[in-house]
Amino acid sequence: MSNRVERIRKDYRRIIGAAIFALCGLFGGTAWADGRTLCVLVPHFKDEYWLSVAYGVEQRSEDLGFSVHFFEAGGYDALENQLRQIDACRALQPVAILIGAVSSDAPGLLTAVEVASRSLPVIGLVNELHSDALATQVGVDWANMGRALGSHLADRYPGRGAPVEAVLLSGPPKAGWVAPLERGLMEGLVGSSVTIVATYGADTGTAEQLRLVEKARAEHPQAGLVIGTAPAIEAAMALETGDDGPALAATYSSHSIARGLVGRQVLAAPFDDPVQQGRLAVDAAEAILGGAAIDKDIRTEIRVLTGGLDPSDIALSPADYFPHLD
Repeated sequence: MSNRVERIRKDYRRIIGAAIFALCGLFGGTAWADGRTLCVLVPHFKDEYWLSVAYGVEQRSEDLGFSVHFFEAGGYDALENQLRQIDACRALQPVAILIGAVSSDAPGLLTAVEVASRSLPVIGLVNELHSDALATQVGVDWANMGRALGSHLADRYPGRGAPVEAVLLSGPPKAGWVAPLERGLMEGLVGSSVTIVATYGADTGTAEQLRLVEKARAEHPQAGLVIGTAPAIEAAMALETGDDGPALAATYSSHSIARGLVGRQVLAAPFDDPVQQGRLAVDAAEAILGGAAIDKDIRTEIRVLTGGLDPSDIALSPADYFPHLD
C-alpha cells in the first residue's frame, strides 16, 4: 500500500509541476532556464515501458550535465494536453525537445513541432512522428518489432500443426507505433497455424487494457493465444491463473512482462531496449548541439525474449524508479 501512496504523491507533484511550467509559459518566465535543459514529453507513465525510457534519459543527462523536465500528456487521447505542454516546454528555453508523440500525424501536433523546430532541435522519441522538422528520430521500426514476434510464434506454431485462434490486444490506432507493429506481426505469422480472429485497441494504461482482455475473452473464449501490449498481458496474467488458459505473448517488454517471462507465464516478447533509447536520444541532443552530423533514424537492436528468461539478460529501470520532478 505504501508504494501506491507514494505513486499518488508523485502523480500529484507531477501535476503541480506541469501547472507551474504552464504558468511560466503564460507569463513569460525564464527562471527555469539554465542553459543545459532538455524538455521531454511522453504520452503517459501508465505503461512501465515509458519509465525505462525516462530512466535512460535521466541517467544519460546526468552523465552529460543536462537538467531534464518531464511532461506527461496523460494518454494517447490527450493531444490537446501535449500541444499545451509543447508551449510550456518552450517557455523553459530548453536546448532541445525530446517528444514521444501521442499521434503520428495529427495536424496540430505537426504544426507545433515545426514551429518549435525553428528555434531548437526537436527529437522524436520511441513513437513515430511523420514530421520532416525532426532533427532525428530515436527508436525502432515497429513493423520489425511485430515481425520479430510473429516470426517467433510462427516457429512455435508451424503451419503443419493444429490451427490456433488468437486475439490481438493492441494500442490506439492514432499512436504511430500501432499500425506498423500490427502489419509486421501479420507478416511474421504468414505460414503459421495461427489465425488472428479479432483485434482490439485502446490506450495503453492497465485499466483500459484490462477491459480489452475481458472483452476479448468473453467474445472469443476458444482463443488459444492472446497477443497484446505489455499492460494487456500483465492484466491477462492476473486473470488467467489456471493451466487451461490461453498462451500469452507480448508485443513489447516491460517490468511485468519480464517477470512473466521469468515465471514462464509469457511465451515471448520482443525487447527493444527502452533504457538505451532514452540514452541515445540524449546523445543525439548533445551531438546536435555540438554541430555533429547525425543519422535521421537512430535504432536499437530488437531481440525476442522467451519464457525462462534470466532477469540479468535485460536492463530496465529500477523497480522503484519514477522520473525526478523538481
